[in-house]
Amino acid sequence: MPIAQDDVLNALKQCYDPEIPVNIVDLGLIYDIRFNDLSEGQQDVTVDMTLTAQGCPEHVNISAQVKSRVEQLPGVRNANVNVVWEPAWTPERLSPEARKQLGIE
Repeated sequence: MPIAQDDVLNALKQCYDPEIPVNIVDLGLIYDIRFNDLSEGQQDVTVDMTLTAQGCPEHVNISAQVKSRVEQLPGVRNANVNVVWEPAWTPERLSPEARKQLGIE
């Protein structure tokens, strides 16, 4: 059975920016998830994501975390991670849970 967007998002809730104690999904860093169905129930997954600031020194580590977590899902052959800057991330992208964790509300 192919994985769905919710499967990927749940896996990515295990990934964190080491400078912020909130997972990257609740931070609003995940912009898009695309699936390419292959033969024999395999899928390639592409994740478009951003970071809270351009030039973030952790971009390589966070991208590697995302790739690793997605590739651990059953049926995923390969994960590609694209770091994009448009639209720029803003605090409005924070989930209610993230706002609570960060003491914003």
